[in-house]
Amino acid sequence: MKTLVIALGGNALLQRGDVLSADNQYKSIAKIAAAIDTLAEHYRIVIVHGNGPQVGLLALQNLAYEEVPSYPLDILGAESQGMIGYMLSQQLSQNVNGLPVSTILTRVLVDKNDPAFCSPSKYIGPVYSPERQQELERQYGWQMKLDGSYLRRVVPSPAPKSIQDREAIELLLEKRHIVICCGGGGVPMVESDRGYRGVEAVIDKDSVASLLACELDAEYLMILTDADAVYQDWGTPQARALRQVTPDELRPFAAPDGAMGPKAEAAISFVEKTGKKAFIGALKDALDIVREEKGTCIRLA
Repeated sequence: MKTLVIALGGNALLQRGDVLSADNQYKSIAKIAAAIDTLAEHYRIVIVHGNGPQVGLLALQNLAYEEVPSYPLDILGAESQGMIGYMLSQQLSQNVNGLPVSTILTRVLVDKNDPAFCSPSKYIGPVYSPERQQELERQYGWQMKLDGSYLRRVVPSPAPKSIQDREAIELLLEKRHIVICCGGGGVPMVESDRGYRGVEAVIDKDSVASLLACELDAEYLMILTDADAVYQDWGTPQARALRQVTPDELRPFAAPDGAMGPKAEAAISFVEKTGKKAFIGALKDALDIVREEKGTCIRLA
């Protein structure tokens, strides 16, 4: 049976602007489970999810209790893996015809000299009005950037080098489990004199999903997002969906500061390294995307 790695954005678990409540996340997760239900009949499924809104909420809750020193971001990332993995597995277990669902707390190795540590770019947490930038930076010591018309906290996002818990993922796939792993990009680890240690960062989940798909020798990588495809001339009357593209044709969309950039870069990397197909599209169209009836398919010429 072919293996399909699915990357879900943190905003797929919580719609932008919604209250960061468990009920709201379960509503979104119910839609995710319905989309994955049919896919699980035909593929071995691996789910990688984002955690930007959730880990940001944990950081805020962390700061609110001043009697205990704040926990570092790697521990909060691990917490978010457990929280989201639990919620996903609870809902999926009711929708996938008795298939077992397992969540793996996943560690991912990064380079301690990655330049990303000097240039935070990964959005986490809730959105704020731009007028609050100086207040938030002064109060918490955060770095803030505009995310569209909103303001959000940014943290370092180093590139993933290897997935340390891949063997456990492979063993579960062999037993026909649906595997939830590399949540929030995985817990970022660096080499040290005493083995590996966690670092203050959040790895991009699309980049990790691409790496994992390569390491698992998966047939397909599917990146699910708000948009139903990659669009040429997005936001203009001339906008048109791109259905079949090569990595070279997609490369102009891989700008690091764009919402589509990390997704395009991850898809390009997987296709060029493996010669296999990647897809970008909307959650609701998941089955049609892998059939190449909707979304954008990235393949070698």
